[in-house]
Amino acid sequence: MRYGIIGYGVMGQRRMEAVRRNATGEVVSIFGYPGDVVPGDLRAESPEALLARPDIDAVFICTVNALNQPLAIAAMQAGKHVFCEKPPAFNADGVKEIRRVEAQTKRVLMYGFNHRHHGAAVKMKSIVDDGEFGKVLWMRGRYGKSVDEGYLDTWRAKPELAGGGILLDQGIHMLDLFLHLAGNFDEAQAMVSNLYWNIPGIEDNVFANLRNSQTGCSASLHSTMIQWRHLFALEVFMERGYMVLNGLKTGSGAYGAEELVVARNRAVAPAATFEQETRETWEADESWDREALGFAEWIATGNAADSDGDSASALRVMQLVDRIYATERHTAPRLYQKLNADTSA
Repeated sequence: MRYGIIGYGVMGQRRMEAVRRNATGEVVSIFGYPGDVVPGDLRAESPEALLARPDIDAVFICTVNALNQPLAIAAMQAGKHVFCEKPPAFNADGVKEIRRVEAQTKRVLMYGFNHRHHGAAVKMKSIVDDGEFGKVLWMRGRYGKSVDEGYLDTWRAKPELAGGGILLDQGIHMLDLFLHLAGNFDEAQAMVSNLYWNIPGIEDNVFANLRNSQTGCSASLHSTMIQWRHLFALEVFMERGYMVLNGLKTGSGAYGAEELVVARNRAVAPAATFEQETRETWEADESWDREALGFAEWIATGNAADSDGDSASALRVMQLVDRIYATERHTAPRLYQKLNADTSA
């Protein structure tokens, strides 16, 4: 398998390293944007030049959000299999356009919903699928980080490049986990704001309540970039037990240890006690390797694994993003009031 990479920032380099570690193929060409340091012998003159190479089988798209949709379409039309970072597009309509091209070209299209490949998330999915604890009743996810003023100079602070704020940056990962573990949510209520950084079109805080009207399963999301200490926490409560994930193993270590607590209700609820909990901690982040291997295997066999982030998953999560933004759109003028604005007049 011969790969190309478009975009060689942090994500592009991680994909390169994962390919090398797992010997899933060879990266033969890289296009880097200004600031990207690309090895000279691999440097492509443009994305178009890279996609025009007949010897490249698949590409990793690791660019600013605004380029994900057009590059994924162009790559598939050039006959390449595609692995693209999230978000797939700025909205669900964009994903539908991508899916039409996918159907026409019959290329493999996988998205980087990386968090479902973390060790704890893999374990949680297996417990849900096993059915021992019954159906999922409710979930609560909190995902927060802090940014400094340097953030204002990045593409993530520019709505024309980012498409939105913290919901498309981090919150989308938690939404994907909700969907991956419990199915669809067709109802949403949300509060979206940017009270601290006050960047037009870039929300810094999202509270969302979700529900599946058919099953009654509910979920609560808090996604924020004004969490002064990084936080990742996901709770999943089922009929006969629960799972609580605190922390996420990352290269920076900013989210702490990745620890999953699991307990079964052993009698009439509420029967689980702290003494009945089992705890498991993951010391290594193998999510990047799982994605690289999954992408290569999908191309080789033509069969996607349940854990692979396919375009159907991408459509579901963007439909959910659209529902959240429709409740209180991040471009609403009233949201852009300074936190300490003088209201005495």
